[in-house]
Amino acid sequence: MALSDIADGLEVTTEQRDRGVASVDATADSGDLRERLAEFAADLPCDAVSAATIIEGHTSGQSVGDTAHDAGVAPMTAAKTLHLLGCEGVSPLTSDAHRIVRDWLSADLSRTEARELAGANETEFALATFVETHNPLPGASDLVEGAFARDGDAAVEKRDALAGTMSGRDERL
Repeated sequence: MALSDIADGLEVTTEQRDRGVASVDATADSGDLRERLAEFAADLPCDAVSAATIIEGHTSGQSVGDTAHDAGVAPMTAAKTLHLLGCEGVSPLTSDAHRIVRDWLSADLSRTEARELAGANETEFALATFVETHNPLPGASDLVEGAFARDGDAAVEKRDALAGTMSGRDERL
């Protein structure tokens, strides 16, 4: 069978179907974020107002410690809140260190041995344990994605404003 036999009947089109733009609720009103977080407040280690402050700070690029300070909570509480709301990468440990924490949780290692193998201090180990033993709240990650989308709009505006100063791919050749 030749290539022409395989390609027989195929045609190339220059049009694509417009499937629309995926939308995310990126409401700019932080009061609305607080209201939407209220349904998860019972399962969070802080109130909805503090959680909204933590999310807003985190999505704007602040450290967990800074967002905790702004929200009036301990950094561990802010990290737990971010994890429960579906933020990835809150734990300071590597994936191998998380495997070691899981081994400790399944009683394959002693706590001291697991902490040493993971290379973690007490706080890091405690946070990793929390991450391994608590799943993010169902539906809560949509709120965080909406908050990231709001900050993404600001990044697009900044990129568009600086477009004249940036070189394109074709200009490098």
